[in-house]
Amino acid sequence: MRYATLTAFLLAATLSASCSGSPSATASCGQPGQWLDPAATSAPPLAAGPLLERMAGQQVVLLGESHDSAEDHRWQLQTLTALYARQPKIAIAFEMFPRRIQPVLDDWVAGRLSEQEFLDRSEWDKVWGFDARDYLPLFHFARMNRLPMLAANVERSLPEAVGKVGWDKVPDAQKEGVSRPAAPGEEYLKDLRMAFEHHPDKEKDGEAAFARFVEAQTLWDRAIAQRIAEHLTQHPDSLVVGILGAGHVRHGRGVAFQLRDFTVKRVGTLLTWDQSDDCAHIAEGLADAVQIVAPPKASPPRLGIASDDVGGGKSGVRIVSVVAGSVAEQAGLKAGDVLLEIAGRPVKNFFTVRAAVQRQPPGTWLPIKVKRDEKEIEVVARFPAEK
Repeated sequence: MRYATLTAFLLAATLSASCSGSPSATASCGQPGQWLDPAATSAPPLAAGPLLERMAGQQVVLLGESHDSAEDHRWQLQTLTALYARQPKIAIAFEMFPRRIQPVLDDWVAGRLSEQEFLDRSEWDKVWGFDARDYLPLFHFARMNRLPMLAANVERSLPEAVGKVGWDKVPDAQKEGVSRPAAPGEEYLKDLRMAFEHHPDKEKDGEAAFARFVEAQTLWDRAIAQRIAEHLTQHPDSLVVGILGAGHVRHGRGVAFQLRDFTVKRVGTLLTWDQSDDCAHIAEGLADAVQIVAPPKASPPRLGIASDDVGGGKSGVRIVSVVAGSVAEQAGLKAGDVLLEIAGRPVKNFFTVRAAVQRQPPGTWLPIKVKRDEKEIEVVARFPAEK
């Protein structure tokens, strides 16, 4: 299962858990731009000045995002700017780039690359694939102010290998210098257990498969934390701001937990909260603060599948599960189908599918060729028109 899918699953699980005993009426989340304390959402909003002053005094501030939310990326830029005004010695750690891309980030910050050259050389469509337009203002901010950009991730082949054979059996040369993840706490294990129940390997070898799944998922947190800790060792008076998925940030169970294992303890965590969502669902300890953001004017197109690359050097994406009522279900896609072509192009991996779906205008049809029971069939995904 792709980590982006796991992140979304954990958010749904968090909201579901916090809905037990839900109030009779929806509680308003206040106005966009207001900061709330998750421990006291009914209290007056937090004053931005003292909050950001406190965050600027940390070693690390993690800004959790929904990858496809343009509003989240605008919030990240605004918050980053406010932190920079208070602490100019900043480095920005990006989940979006594996370590091998670091020389490209250095060239970009130094002004040696055009925007298109940067996107091409960083292999944006391959290593990340979400809309670059949402992230470019962050990249330009780093470049304008000559702030170090840190490639904080690893090649996806590493957690995939760990998920198949376990940490100990992966060659050290493939681990990119990342150390063994600290064992997660009980609450994070519960979240991972729920996610594992939707994983195709759950029936293969039971608890051994779950143990490998935990190692693979915590590896992402470990890699990001280690890259941040390495920078702080070299620049102890610096503030590192993390640009990463909210699943790595919530409740301090992900990157912040791994940072503590590197003795980095002054970590701030900030998230957004959609104004249209019920504030009663914000759980205590979710983050140091959440900022209310306006709901998106239109939801991004979604196919409605959880998927995994076929692997073994083969192209294609295998559907793990299909969301009820989704575009995928209405098109007749089923768990076990292998996506071979989308929009007339070969499906090389998960990113091919995501890019094709994100380009799909409302009210249009998307042809998809799949392999099912050794037969190739064609289906058409019909995306709803804008309301």
